[in-house]
Amino acid sequence: MSENQNIEWKESWRDEYLKWICGFANAVGGKLYIGKDDDGKVIGLDNVKKLSEDIPNKVRDVLGIMVDVNILEENGLEYLEIDVPAYSNPINYKGQYHYRSGSTKQELKGAALNRFILQRTGKNWDEAPMAGVSIDDLSQDALNRFRKEAAKSNRVDEDVLNDSTENLLEDLRLIDKETGQLSRAAILLFHPDPERYVKGAYIKIGFFKSDNEDLAFQDEVHGSLMEQIEKSIDLIKTKYLIYSISYEGISRRETPQFPVEAIRESLMNAVAHKDYADATPIQISVYLDHIVFWNAGRLPEDWTTARLFEKHPSKPYNPSIANTLFRCGDIESWGRGYKRIMDAVASYNLLPPIIEIVSGLMITYYTDVHSQLKAQKIDEKYFPIIEYVVKNGSITNADVQKIMNTSKTTAYRLLTQLDEWLDTHGVTGKGTYYTFKGFTKGSK
Repeated sequence: MSENQNIEWKESWRDEYLKWICGFANAVGGKLYIGKDDDGKVIGLDNVKKLSEDIPNKVRDVLGIMVDVNILEENGLEYLEIDVPAYSNPINYKGQYHYRSGSTKQELKGAALNRFILQRTGKNWDEAPMAGVSIDDLSQDALNRFRKEAAKSNRVDEDVLNDSTENLLEDLRLIDKETGQLSRAAILLFHPDPERYVKGAYIKIGFFKSDNEDLAFQDEVHGSLMEQIEKSIDLIKTKYLIYSISYEGISRRETPQFPVEAIRESLMNAVAHKDYADATPIQISVYLDHIVFWNAGRLPEDWTTARLFEKHPSKPYNPSIANTLFRCGDIESWGRGYKRIMDAVASYNLLPPIIEIVSGLMITYYTDVHSQLKAQKIDEKYFPIIEYVVKNGSITNADVQKIMNTSKTTAYRLLTQLDEWLDTHGVTGKGTYYTFKGFTKGSK
């Protein structure tokens, strides 16, 4: 057993450890062991019985919660286990809100504290009402765009689309029932200048000639989110993407260096999942061989970036914004956005994009497999194998022997060394083939 999300060790008791108990209660619960050193070795306590009586009282008096305190023994040494349940309501330590994240404790402040309090009260940031804004202040162009696109998607009743703006917004749950005020989501989606109320509610796009060079040129897209989406897509397609020219007979074909469907899906994800309490705008950085989308968003608790590429439920950071975008057809189906991305990059013979948490969520697409592998610092001896799998959907030992001009044994060793990249299919022998983890275009 080691320290983790649910386990913490302390050599002796200090009243400041009430903060750790607070952190467990505000997260998913956990156990605090008193009488263990940093390596988890039991060193024992001299006053274990008294502490077992005092600690529950201190927790109750300071935090207002109940915990179980158990006396345990190992090799003749006694120590304490403080079992802390998770609480659905926010717990504070003398006005401070602590939270257990991974194997560390952090004090929640500012925007993070606001998010936490809202979540524990059953609300999301974008649902909160905003005073001082009326329906008459909203952009007719943005509302008209919604009505037009929603009519195409058939996800809003025709009667609702033809009704008053107030009834439309009520149907979209963008008006707070208790106060009658427009929600933050309504302001972001339909106000002509949402930045008056929510700082950083815009999109910044820039072009860089290389990773080491300064910005060559840029654009900022302002206005309602409804209008930002289309403006940004148009800008990227007409100003930032490079197109290759080919001909099919007498027909001219122009192919962008990145799959537009994946680009659009990433933009929609950034708009729907951005943490708008953070004043930093959505940023799209375009380079000759890659494009980067960044937004101040967060994954659901206990999710990893790998989870996004697996089948998963939809957990939008801004449910009201996501619902409105879904109803008008901008989001095709909840929880399937990354499946659409995978299909798009597979059609371009590309690797899945790189997703990282860098003060927010960052997703990077490359124009070709070689550039991406080089950026990820993969040994070049594996390049031909990975490129072959991405292009053809699968590979066999015989394929590796041919493209690498090597023996069967060496080919097997190379494939084995790529077990983090490749899935094995079939029993050992002639029928075995390998596919890329993440998506499969086909198989032999």
